Amino acid sequence: MFESIIGSGLVQAYRETEYRVHGDEAFTLKVGQASPALAAAHKRYGVDCSAYITAWNPLGEDHEIAVNTQRNAELAAELAQLSLASIEGIEGIGQHPTSQQPGEASFLIFGMTLEEVQALGESWEQNAIVWTGANAVPQLIMLR
Repeated sequence: MFESIIGSGLVQAYRETEYRVHGDEAFTLKVGQASPALAAAHKRYGVDCSAYITAWNPLGEDHEIAVNTQRNAELAAELAQLSLASIEGIEGIGQHPTSQQPGEASFLIFGMTLEEVQALGESWEQNAIVWTGANAVPQLIMLR
């Protein structure tokens, strides 16, 4: 098993975060809890996996909103080049339910394998990503 260099408190915060997907059919992903709405989205997109990712706050360090917004715009451009179906970060927000910190604009990406999204998350210097397989149970995947 992968041992993370991230402190247990921050890992727990990631586990408790609500990964909201807005858009036509809004729903919230929670680590370790099956999501019938995500299973339906997988079916709609004809995939058996998805990932929830952001470019905000690289290496877990807080950055100004303008910097984070620019990083997410660059991530959006990269995703567009990959021609992946996604629900864009403007409509997705990852936020801890009791935190006063602003939520992080994010992307729900369909059809990206675990290995592909791990590489993507690492390239954007993320501590973790959320990945879901065919069972539609989101998993927290630590990258550091």
